[in-house]
Amino acid sequence: MTNRNMRSNKDLNKPFLLKPAAKDYLWGGSRLNDDFSKQIPVWPLAETWECSTHPDGMSVAADGEFQGMTLSEILKRNPEFLGTHPKTVADLPEGELPILIKFIDAREDLSIQVHPDDAYAGKYENGQLGKSEMWYVLDASRDARLMYGLHRSVSAEEMRKSIADGTVERLIQKVPVKKDDVFYVKAGTIHAIGAGTLVAEIQENSNLTYRLYDYDRIGRDGKKRMLHVDKALSVADLSGAAAPRQPLRLLKYRPGCARELLCRCRYFEVYRMLVNTERCRELAGYRADGISFRVLLCIDGCGSLLMETGETIHFFQGDCIFVPADSVEIRIHGKAQFLDVRG
Repeated sequence: MTNRNMRSNKDLNKPFLLKPAAKDYLWGGSRLNDDFSKQIPVWPLAETWECSTHPDGMSVAADGEFQGMTLSEILKRNPEFLGTHPKTVADLPEGELPILIKFIDAREDLSIQVHPDDAYAGKYENGQLGKSEMWYVLDASRDARLMYGLHRSVSAEEMRKSIADGTVERLIQKVPVKKDDVFYVKAGTIHAIGAGTLVAEIQENSNLTYRLYDYDRIGRDGKKRMLHVDKALSVADLSGAAAPRQPLRLLKYRPGCARELLCRCRYFEVYRMLVNTERCRELAGYRADGISFRVLLCIDGCGSLLMETGETIHFFQGDCIFVPADSVEIRIHGKAQFLDVRG
């Protein structure tokens, strides 16, 4: 491989902004446009897939030399951007990331649902990945709730009957949520995001969702939305469990920046990073390594990302920046919060 110092400026691995794909699911609202100035002409705007190579919704480079190209196209041309970590290169089609990052605006309750694990999805869904995910709550109304797991163990027959007679909600734990909460949702966990919740979601690169119950809502075609009860019961964990608790978190400070681990699992690592160089008058240094790409999702504030090449990316709340593996050194100036995601 060519020595890094001998490469041209154009050949260096440089961060770039991403433009999301939009989803207009019927339970969505307007906050992704209102709060994050997405300016996406979609109503309702339920989800924005900020960093995605999934064929159901690919993000696109918004600036730089790759402007207008899908992230998948970029990674096919530059596979070294993924890095060398086994999770980022094993058993993935060319040009695909192992993760997907999105914003979710739940104006109404989402369906009660469950996702398969990798083994089931690989066997029964044409080799796709399963879906374990993490939620970071960006905002929540006073009475917002999540549905997460079961109060007690039930049989598949009891669950099927409760779905048929509309009493399934009685079996599921309702967990109060507030801004800054974190939840890890393992594949197989019955769950739903409740109305009044704004969430950043980090997940496996999958779009497999099996609906158990949907409140008899009517879709745009005038019919009740499809349920997937048989598949859902094949993958759902029907055992009772304690309500989820918030993980212990520890902010680690250094000049201009503080970081805390939110979630570490076999699929991804997520940190919350707080940058405030306005107060300390130092730039927060940041550099990716050759092991894995990084994704910086700005959840509050604004600022500038300065590259050692002299180029600058100006970012605002709601922006998403892809940082390739072995990136040029970058410095962040401003007052902002990020979710810092590694595959």
